[in-house]
Amino acid sequence: MTNSNSFLEFWANGAFKILIRYLITASIAFFLFYKMFKNSLWFRKIQKKIPKLKDYKRDIRYSLISILIFSTVSLIIFYYLISYTNIYFDFNEYSIGYYIFSWAWMLFLHDTYFYWAHRLMHHPKLYRKVHLIHHKSTNPSPWTAYAFHPLEGFIESLIAPLIAFTLPVHISAFGLFFLFQIIYNVYGHLGFELYPKNFHKTFIGKWINTSTAHNLHHKRFNGNYGLYFLFWDRIMGTIREDYDITFEEITQKEVN
Repeated sequence: MTNSNSFLEFWANGAFKILIRYLITASIAFFLFYKMFKNSLWFRKIQKKIPKLKDYKRDIRYSLISILIFSTVSLIIFYYLISYTNIYFDFNEYSIGYYIFSWAWMLFLHDTYFYWAHRLMHHPKLYRKVHLIHHKSTNPSPWTAYAFHPLEGFIESLIAPLIAFTLPVHISAFGLFFLFQIIYNVYGHLGFELYPKNFHKTFIGKWINTSTAHNLHHKRFNGNYGLYFLFWDRIMGTIREDYDITFEEITQKEVN
């Protein structure tokens, strides 16, 4: 009974942390951009319309299912397999330089995994069965960030064991990275562009994924498959041709 209680407590604690992370991030973004500053920032709205209430409800419902899946995968990693992973707890085991490098590694690994898994889910044989739920939000909002079909939610969750079983990563870096992941994911689905005008033309900006890029993916259903970056899209020729002009239209307008 003790093991069973410990198991359930561990799982519930993990689910609660992921839920709170999602609710706080999405709620703050929604309140700021869809309520408090909606009118003043409307010129930055990528699609000039607001999602319907049914879209919010659908996204939240599927996001809650995704959170249950994410917490279950976390349970397997941290409750059953932690001793087999490369996650370390002693901060002095590796240098500060390596700690910083591990962030670059996680960003690259997650973006690469996401790009290719995402493209695979757009295959006609998989799209309707796996990815269609996420694309029901053709005009995404902050609540869309975790709105996945259960199978897609499981596929998305596999980045956690992929990180845990590759290069060593400190437990704090692992946790903070997944906090950053939801923040950037919410930004990607925000529906408003936050980067300044001409950012997409800068040396760094041309490789960074933006809310505009991902919004076009939801609106047009193809191209712009990246998560944090656009280098896979640019290398593989999947960057949408209307990306640059759309980014310029959104960011170069002034407030009336």
